[in-house]
Amino acid sequence: QVQLVESGGGLVQAGGSLRLSCAASGRIVSIYIMGWYRQAPGNQRELVALHTSGGSTNYADSVKGRFTIFRDNAQKTVDLQMNSLKPEDSAVYYCYAHLRGAGTTFASNYWGQGTQVTVSS
Repeated sequence: QVQLVESGGGLVQAGGSLRLSCAASGRIVSIYIMGWYRQAPGNQRELVALHTSGGSTNYADSVKGRFTIFRDNAQKTVDLQMNSLKPEDSAVYYCYAHLRGAGTTFASNYWGQGTQVTVSS
C-alpha cells in the first residue's frame, strides 16, 4: 500500500515562511514526479510545484520566486519551502506523486491527505 504523508502546515503571518514535507512509503518501484497542489475553498485544485525524477521543476506563476521545491530521491521525500507568504496562499496543500507501485505495470497518481496552510494579513 503506497502512502504519501505530509507535515508542516500551520498558521503564519503574511511575509512569513513555512516548509511542507512529504514522504512516500510502501512498495514503490519508481517515482517519476513528486510535487504539491493546493485547493482553497470554492476553488479547483491547482498546481503549485512539481519535480521530476530527472531534476526538472515546474512552478505556478503565482509562486515563482517565493516557493522552492526540494526532492530527495533516495529518501522518497519532497519538501516545499514557502517564503514571502501571502493571504492568497492560504489553502489545503496536497502532496502528489506519479509513481509505479510493486506488482503494477503502469504508474498511477497518488495524493496525500492534505495539510492546511493559513496566512493571516
